Amino acid sequence: MKFLIFIAALLVIFFLAFIASNGKKKIKYKPIIIMIVLQLVLAFVLLNTEIGLVLVKGVSGVFEKLLAYAAEGINFVFGGLANDGAIPFFLNVLMPIVFISALIGIAQYIRLLPLIIRFLGSILSKVNGLGKLESFNAVASAIFGQSEVFISLKKQLPHIPKHRMYTMCTSAMSTVSASILGAYMTMIEPEYVITALVLNLFGGFIIANIINPYEVTEEEDIIEGKEERRQSFFEMLGEYILDGFKVAIVVGAMLIGFVALIGMVNNVFEAAVGVSFQTALGYVFAPLAFIVGVPASEVVQAGTIMATKLLTNEFVAMIDLSDMASSLSSRTVGIISVFLVSFANFSSIGIISGAVKGLNEEQGNTVAKFGLKLLYGATLVSLLTAAVTGIML
Repeated sequence: MKFLIFIAALLVIFFLAFIASNGKKKIKYKPIIIMIVLQLVLAFVLLNTEIGLVLVKGVSGVFEKLLAYAAEGINFVFGGLANDGAIPFFLNVLMPIVFISALIGIAQYIRLLPLIIRFLGSILSKVNGLGKLESFNAVASAIFGQSEVFISLKKQLPHIPKHRMYTMCTSAMSTVSASILGAYMTMIEPEYVITALVLNLFGGFIIANIINPYEVTEEEDIIEGKEERRQSFFEMLGEYILDGFKVAIVVGAMLIGFVALIGMVNNVFEAAVGVSFQTALGYVFAPLAFIVGVPASEVVQAGTIMATKLLTNEFVAMIDLSDMASSLSSRTVGIISVFLVSFANFSSIGIISGAVKGLNEEQGNTVAKFGLKLLYGATLVSLLTAAVTGIML
C-alpha cells in the first residue's frame, strides 16, 4: 500500500509540474529518473541504515556543540533576563544563528566553502541535466541562504536569462541556509532536517527539469564570479556576525507578525464560520498530505501544518507541529517535518526578488513576475521530499 501511494504521489507531483511546464517537449527524462533513484537511495541510507544513523548523530552532535558554544555568548549578554524554567524562543532558537553565521564567514574567508561548493557543484552538474552555474548556485544556496547566495552572482546577474534565473531561484527557495540548521534542530528531529536538506537539493533540479527545461551551451555556462577587495579577517567576521544578527531579527519580527495575524484571523474566521481558518485550510491540503504518505486519520491535522508553512513560514509551522506532535503518529511527524524544511512560502517571493533587485533592478523585476510560479515549483519540491521520506518510514 505504501508503495502504491508513493507511485501515486510521483504521478500527481510530476503531473502538477508538467502542466506548468514552459517546454513540455524539451523535458529530459534520464536525469530526472537518475535523481529520483538517488533521492530514494540517500533517504534510505539516512533514515534506515547504521551509516545514516552515524552520519546524522555526527552532524547533530556538531550542531549541539555549536549551540552550546553559542549559549555561552547568549548567556553573557542576556543572562538573568529569562524567567527560571522558561525557554525563550528568541534566545534559544534564533540567537545561535549569529554564531553559526560567524563560523560560515570564517570558512568562506579561508576558502574552504568555495572549494566545497565548486566540488559538489561539479558532481551535481554531471547528473542533473542542467548547467554548472545552476549546480554551484544550488550548493551555495544550501550554505548561504536564499537571499545571500545571489551576492556571489553579482558579475553574471545582468547576463543570466529568465529561464536560468527561474531554476536558480527555485533552488534558493527549496533549500535552507546552513546558519539556520541549528535553529531547526531545536524544533524537529535532526535526522529529518538533514534528510530534507539533501533531498531538496535534488528535488529542486527534478522539478526545474520539468517546469523549466532548457539546454545550456559551454559559452553560456560562466561560473567565475567577480574578484572583490579582500577584507581583513576581523572586518569579515564583524560583517558575518551582523548578518547573522539581522537574520535572527528578521525571522523574529516575521514570527511576531505572522503568529499575531494567524491568531486574529483564526478568531474572526471561527466566529463567522465555526472552525478556525487553519483548520479550514487543513481540509484543502488534506489530499496532498494523504498522497505523500500521511495516514488518513491524520491528514487534516497534517494539512493544517502544511498550509500554515505555505502562508507564513517554516518556523510558525514547526511551532504548530511541536504542539501537535503528541497527537500524531511518528510517521506523520517525520513526513511533515521534512516538508517544513525549506523556504517555500509567500514571504520568500518578496525576500528573493528583493535580494536580486538590490543587486540588479531589472533582474529583480523579472523574478517578481514569476514569483507565484517560483513558489509553486518550490512547494512541489517539498511535496516530493515528503513523498520520498514517506516510503522510507
